[in-house]
Amino acid sequence: MTTARFIRYQLVDDGAIVRVVMDRPRTRNAQNRGLLVELGEAFERAEADDQVRVVILSGDGPSFSAGHDLGSAESIAEREPGPGQHPSYTCRGGTRPGLEPKWLQEWHYYFANTRRWRDLRKITIAQVHGAVFSAALMLAWCCDLIVAAEDTVFADVVGTRLGMCGVEYFAHPWEFGPRLAKELLLTGDSLDAQTAAQLHMVSKVFPSAELADGTLALARRIAQLPTMTALLIKDSVNRSVDAMGFNSALETAFGLHQLNHAQWTYLSGGRTAVGTSEFGLLPWKGGPPVQAKTT
Repeated sequence: MTTARFIRYQLVDDGAIVRVVMDRPRTRNAQNRGLLVELGEAFERAEADDQVRVVILSGDGPSFSAGHDLGSAESIAEREPGPGQHPSYTCRGGTRPGLEPKWLQEWHYYFANTRRWRDLRKITIAQVHGAVFSAALMLAWCCDLIVAAEDTVFADVVGTRLGMCGVEYFAHPWEFGPRLAKELLLTGDSLDAQTAAQLHMVSKVFPSAELADGTLALARRIAQLPTMTALLIKDSVNRSVDAMGFNSALETAFGLHQLNHAQWTYLSGGRTAVGTSEFGLLPWKGGPPVQAKTT
């Protein structure tokens, strides 16, 4: 594993449990390419380590994650040619012409990686707090369990602020249910932790001060189970959902996501692959706060 800049990898209980902590608190752990690549390396390291039984994914600072990093200086430098460019932008379709780079880069670094993390050969727990917005949902949803602080807010605002039909790993109907998924995407409204728990999207809710300890206690209970048993339980549930069409639905939705990018690329004359305020959308940065869903 390369020297990490954006995450921390912490062994607990003689390595039976690993905490993978996103460490970009100033950007609320917005996901730049370097962070995503380091997450992949950290998960692979945990997967390769036979001592590890449970992986906890969390975020430092005020929020679990604010989603994709669309505009920080680090993220811009990673994308642009020059000494700060991340090497992942020069492979896996990144140098191809036309719409192909967007499609292939998002397939590798937003879609296929998230799906691979869902099937990690360890039990995974997302420990979330604060904002869990848009692409942050992907990181939480690919984990086996989600444990939330009372202050957690879940939302996908890419519809109202970027004119997109949801994030690349489109698990919304499976996690929210179909009608609530439509409402949340069409309005950009949010759910609180208690409502998410009522939907069974969240496993447990703790006061903020007790979140880390509560998540660790749950991880320790799971770590006591024989590893073969834990993995077969995970696979039994995941394969059941796959038989219902989960993976097929994800692949179809990813194609629609790329069609959505193509629409904005065409309408903007190639200036942008997402919608902007000139097309009647809310500003993605500096716009009004996300509203809580009301009944």
